[in-house]
Amino acid sequence: MPVEEKNYRSATGVDEFFYGEVGEAIVASYIERVKFLQNINVELPQEIVRAYGDNKTAEMGVSSGDIKVTSAFHKIPAEDKQKLFGLKVEEGLTFMGSTDTPPYVAVVFAKTYEDGSREYVGLPKGLFTRPNIEGKTKEDGTDFSSEEMEGQFMDRAIDGLDEEKSVIFATDKKGSTKNRDAIFMKIFGKPYPGTTPEPTGV
Repeated sequence: MPVEEKNYRSATGVDEFFYGEVGEAIVASYIERVKFLQNINVELPQEIVRAYGDNKTAEMGVSSGDIKVTSAFHKIPAEDKQKLFGLKVEEGLTFMGSTDTPPYVAVVFAKTYEDGSREYVGLPKGLFTRPNIEGKTKEDGTDFSSEEMEGQFMDRAIDGLDEEKSVIFATDKKGSTKNRDAIFMKIFGKPYPGTTPEPTGV
């Protein structure tokens, strides 16, 4: 059987940022998309820890740090800010305060490639913190602002796995959505918006 050639193409863009409130459950209560994702950075820190004895290394292990996410958008709509940051809304006004409690959410976004393939990254459970409020005077030219938000993510139970996990990856070739649909079911417990899950075995 011929060995499939490895893919060495580098990602050239990002797309399809989705989030959904999960709370303590595996199934999200809803899935929302925030359009016009500009960039996103997922930090997955690890540190090698050594134990010593007899003047040499006796054992080595890996210590994993907190998973941090920084994302920038052309604009984060008010409705999404209200949901992501747990803001109070009354009579058309949005309120921020020291008692705001953001909900646990899951996230999926896609890295895009020039050949039409996509790599999906899923984060099962985390919290986002509200962004700073910034403004700038208009000068001779037109400059568009952007908005950033930061979050931290943790391990969560995943349907079908014995161990809790904090990140899931999936890749689809151009024209395929098989793995996209699978990662949505694992992360949100719901199908990709606008689709229905394929029936499993009888």
